[in-house]
Amino acid sequence: MAGESSRGSRGGADGAEGEDGKPLSDEAHSAFTPPLGVPLPPPAEDEHPTSEFSVPTGVVEPLAPEPESSAFTQPAGTVAPSPPPSPPVVLVRTQPWQDRMRVMLRTPLMERPAPERVAHPEVEAVLPVPRILDLTLRIGELLLAGGEGAEDVEAAMFAVGHAFGLDRIETTVTFTLLSVTHQPSLVDDPVTVNRTVRRRGTDYTRLAAVYQLVDDIVDPAVPVTLEDAYRRLAEMRRNRHPYPKWALTVASGLLAGSASVLVGGGPVVFFAAMLGAMAGDRLAWLASARGLPEFYQFVLFAVPPALMGVALKAAHVDVLYSAVITGGLFALLPGRALVAAVQDGLTGYYITASARLLEVLYLFVGIVVGVLGVLYVGLVFGTEFDPDLTVVRPDRPVVSLLAAMALTAFFAVLLQQDRSTVGTVTLNGGVAWAVFGAMHDVGGISQVFATAVAAGLVGLFGQLHSRLRYSSALPYVTAAIGPLLPGSATYFGLLGLAQGDINGGLTHLLTAATLALAIAVGVNLGGEMARLFLHQPGGAAFPERRKASKRTRGF
Repeated sequence: MAGESSRGSRGGADGAEGEDGKPLSDEAHSAFTPPLGVPLPPPAEDEHPTSEFSVPTGVVEPLAPEPESSAFTQPAGTVAPSPPPSPPVVLVRTQPWQDRMRVMLRTPLMERPAPERVAHPEVEAVLPVPRILDLTLRIGELLLAGGEGAEDVEAAMFAVGHAFGLDRIETTVTFTLLSVTHQPSLVDDPVTVNRTVRRRGTDYTRLAAVYQLVDDIVDPAVPVTLEDAYRRLAEMRRNRHPYPKWALTVASGLLAGSASVLVGGGPVVFFAAMLGAMAGDRLAWLASARGLPEFYQFVLFAVPPALMGVALKAAHVDVLYSAVITGGLFALLPGRALVAAVQDGLTGYYITASARLLEVLYLFVGIVVGVLGVLYVGLVFGTEFDPDLTVVRPDRPVVSLLAAMALTAFFAVLLQQDRSTVGTVTLNGGVAWAVFGAMHDVGGISQVFATAVAAGLVGLFGQLHSRLRYSSALPYVTAAIGPLLPGSATYFGLLGLAQGDINGGLTHLLTAATLALAIAVGVNLGGEMARLFLHQPGGAAFPERRKASKRTRGF
């Protein structure tokens, strides 16, 4: 009993007992619990305790504490300077639609200006989106198949889509595939349609008609409905070429004859080159009718002119036999495809440019196979060719100038150009040849540099003519570069390879490739200079309106 009373007294002395009658242990007390016998402090009037950083009694609180902000936020009472406004992208009605749509293409999607609204009947009603996209693709197909550059094809597709009310469209152009996507808004599903370009043909008359159609669609003064556009496209496909096949064959022969005179040939060489090119053209047509690829067509075309030159050399005729082969090569060199390839590469369409360059390579290999085969056969039968022979143009500037202009005119016929443009492009080619002769033959300037300058003038004048007529620049450019094509360097390169002179042959072929690139870059640079420095009506300089033409700098 004594033990129990002692435990009870200790429990009462230590503190209160728990609900079960057991005393609470020392660990159950908080460090802030007052000791036994010390009264508890009175409860605070405010049930919510304050922090030690609370405002003391008698101190007036600020009316409105400043909100939390970044260290870069302007202090209270400081007016932040407004950012400088970015120069707007301006679409001027007086500019050609190619330039206006090119600004749209080179502008990021979020910065593009609102497209111009054209008073088409379809714009006010419910938009037939699938039909508009189909029309856009059909127009792009005709342009791409006709040899137009990828950027110009996209510009035309943009123009058609915007004219019919499709604001949010994106186009994609590759060597064989066209694609256009339309998304009405950010919450709607996009609509994408594609079209494959399987056949290519050279008809600049049809190309000019397509450009005229696009210009009429964009022009608000000429209301063109979808039905009208489809009808005009059907008429373009049904229309026959402006020149018959026999005229193209004759033009091919006259082109080769003019080229042979350009590099120093006489009357006999002219007729030999003409007959060889006409025979090659007929063989190429026969191969095309049988469905052979274009590679074999080039091989067959190159054989007859080479045979003519080898036959004249084997017969010991006192003529410049190399000019016969060189003249035939002028009608074969793919200058149009090379210019388009370089233009696509310089404007950022690298996939299309790579495909076009590969096409140029295949066509050039076809020429190499045809000419090399004939030269090798001539060597087997004992025909001796002079590897040190170089084509030196005699001092007859008037004859050379007339030959260059004739070459340009017949080249324009081969390209199926409209008769109204043949005279203009012929004059352009004559100016280019005169500039080249003055720089290289008279001034002694490098052949590559003189070729680039002459080609730049061709591109400049061609772009000016196209802007004047609101049409494509190809009819004014492609034929004009004909006299500048490196036919002689190509022939001597092939002759060196046939005779086993690998170093000499490759040197000449490298020279030919350099001249071809100089032509392509010069044409593109001349066209860009025309767009860059030409002033528009209204007194504003054109460079101020090209903010959207800035592209990546490699980072």
